[in-house]
Amino acid sequence: MTQAVPSPLFDPFAPGFTDDPYPQYAALRAEAPVYQHPLGFWLLTRYDDVSWLLRAGLSVEDRNVADGPFLQLRDQMYGDQIPRPDKLSMLDRDPPDHTRLRRLVSKAFTPRAIEALRPRITGLVDGMLDAAEGQGRVDLVDALAFPLPFAVIAEMLGTPPPDHDRIRQLTGTVVRSLEPVADPGLVAAIAAADTELTAIAADMIAWKRAHPADDLLTALITAEDDGDALSDDELIAQTLLLYIAGHETTVNLIAGGTLALLRNPGQLALLRDDPTLAAAAVEELLRYDSPVQASRRITLEPVTIRGTVIPAGAFVMASLASANRDELFWGADAAEVRLSRDNARHHVSFGAGPHHCLGASLARLEAAMAFARLVARFPGLALDGDVVWNGRINLRGPAHLPVSVS
Repeated sequence: MTQAVPSPLFDPFAPGFTDDPYPQYAALRAEAPVYQHPLGFWLLTRYDDVSWLLRAGLSVEDRNVADGPFLQLRDQMYGDQIPRPDKLSMLDRDPPDHTRLRRLVSKAFTPRAIEALRPRITGLVDGMLDAAEGQGRVDLVDALAFPLPFAVIAEMLGTPPPDHDRIRQLTGTVVRSLEPVADPGLVAAIAAADTELTAIAADMIAWKRAHPADDLLTALITAEDDGDALSDDELIAQTLLLYIAGHETTVNLIAGGTLALLRNPGQLALLRDDPTLAAAAVEELLRYDSPVQASRRITLEPVTIRGTVIPAGAFVMASLASANRDELFWGADAAEVRLSRDNARHHVSFGAGPHHCLGASLARLEAAMAFARLVARFPGLALDGDVVWNGRINLRGPAHLPVSVS
């Protein structure tokens, strides 16, 4: 008689996981906060451990992963279809490359530069809410959560008007490469989407070389750091990173945050009655349901966490979502939305350390404007149908959020 193999404590392919992963995270925190998955990677779920890992200066370059079950499975699944195997975006590079690339891009994300965008973001939000008002019932993802950050990052880059729907489809597929993949069909789709996006980015850059302007993409094309300009492949990689990171994560923040408010009407009423709570609301909603659920690091030497030795060359996932609900750090109400939480800004939703999200200030501004003006404009805002989640393990959020607006 064959003995059944027990399910791993972390099973992102379990039915219902992408709708609500938090019960699994709670079990991991309680039973195995430093967890080695049977597939060979490690998972940290406690706040203190996640915070340490993000700041520890470990590697993010896949070439440092030691041979073992994890690498063998990845090679088996992807073969020669690994998207951008050279991984030239700053998200995937260690110093000194990361330092150089981030410095070139960061000039567009200074506090002064982001604050200068406030009037434009306000105008975009109001225009989208004007359009929604006449309909009575809208999908908030299509009406606001997606078009707002997409429009902002496209304008910042100064790209020609793209096919929004096509790029939305392609980026939604490519970001699945940031999570465990066990479907050969999805692997092929990721590879094809990455190839198409690379071609789109190359066309954008060629167009911008012929039409330079006062925008981020022109700045990247002409940028030099100690005489070292971006190579063509690096330029494509940073452009795609900015496009994808500039909207995919904020879509989840606006849609997921609005859903959390709608499911907690008392907190929604607090924000409606006091719009100055918008900034605090953003921090608490980022904590409550992280738009990016996990970040990864690779150990360069053995590290010991809670008495467990993680060997060199290990692929370690830091569960941002779990850390943000760790009762040992946040208290007994960690799984509840509370806009008055005074330490909410200590969440790890934007990461930490050298790879702290460069666009954090922009995401905060977009979300604060969206939440404040949405709840003020529509006092009768309510769910009006079933929420459909996007099915992603990492960049998780609502794909459809039907609401009545009145």
